[in-house]
Amino acid sequence: MPVAAELKERHRLSVAPMMDVTDRHCRHFYRLMSKRALLYTEMVVDHTILHAHKEGRLDKYLSFDDSEKPLVLQLGGSDPCRLAEAARIAESYGYDELNLNVGCPSDRVQSGLFGACLMKEPERVAECLNAMRNAVSIPVSVKHRIGVDELDSYENMLHFVKTLEASGTTNFIVHARKAWLNGLSPAENRTVPLIRWEDVHRLKKELPHLLIEVNGEIRTLNQAKEQLHSVDGVMMGRICRDEPWVLARVDSEIYHQPDPFSDPLELLEPLQEYANRLTQSGNRPHALFRHIMGLFHKRAGARLWRRFVSETSNKEPYATDLLIRSKEILNQTRNG
Repeated sequence: MPVAAELKERHRLSVAPMMDVTDRHCRHFYRLMSKRALLYTEMVVDHTILHAHKEGRLDKYLSFDDSEKPLVLQLGGSDPCRLAEAARIAESYGYDELNLNVGCPSDRVQSGLFGACLMKEPERVAECLNAMRNAVSIPVSVKHRIGVDELDSYENMLHFVKTLEASGTTNFIVHARKAWLNGLSPAENRTVPLIRWEDVHRLKKELPHLLIEVNGEIRTLNQAKEQLHSVDGVMMGRICRDEPWVLARVDSEIYHQPDPFSDPLELLEPLQEYANRLTQSGNRPHALFRHIMGLFHKRAGARLWRRFVSETSNKEPYATDLLIRSKEILNQTRNG
């Protein structure tokens, strides 16, 4: 069945789910820069959701602000029944889509028998995705690697994708690196295995009716636009963490819509307003500040600005004008 045009348009560019990065405060920051990019949560394990549901603590893991939408919840797990129940609970919170993680290679994920190790069990993954789809009315996708350990040929990946397709999966987000489950750390698994974009391009060419997205080492919007000649969507990850202003041109460059801001200086006032709301609700503004340190990356005064925000937020953690004051450092550098 062909993928809906609206879904394809939504998935043209997304920000990858990143552990300890894409929390709700980070997503608020990203959403200021792009109204159109598709955002993902950090991965949440199905067992965590079910346990929190019993204890009445779901908001800790699932709550978000409507301004973050469109928003996808990424789930981790390998039991179809648990994933189906977690999916039902997540849908009730108002997420736009769900995604199953079949790409994370960390030891913690492997010990739970999910993540990248599931690529060795495509039938189980198909069963999990089928259970999730049957439990909800919102789209369900899967994020996976091009291979795992010795199962790293294009034919291995094609078999995996076709097995999932046979059970109804139509949206695949492919990290264009294999995963080594033994011998490499999660960080090394993001850099050491060779990037094979061409395998993802071939997958789309051979299965044109599926929604195929590519992830891995896409660090500029020019690269993203080039990739869109071969696939339906592009997922950007660590570059958004390190140089977040890259998102400020997504709406115009990818979606042909106006960009919300033209200069990162313009973001400081709305960011300060959000920090003040955190303070008023009993939270430390550091929850936001830690995500914005790369805002002026490669710009004059960036190092001095980071130092000011870091040191001042330690001395005056609840200052209501810290980011407004920080403008002066950047203005002086520009005018100097």
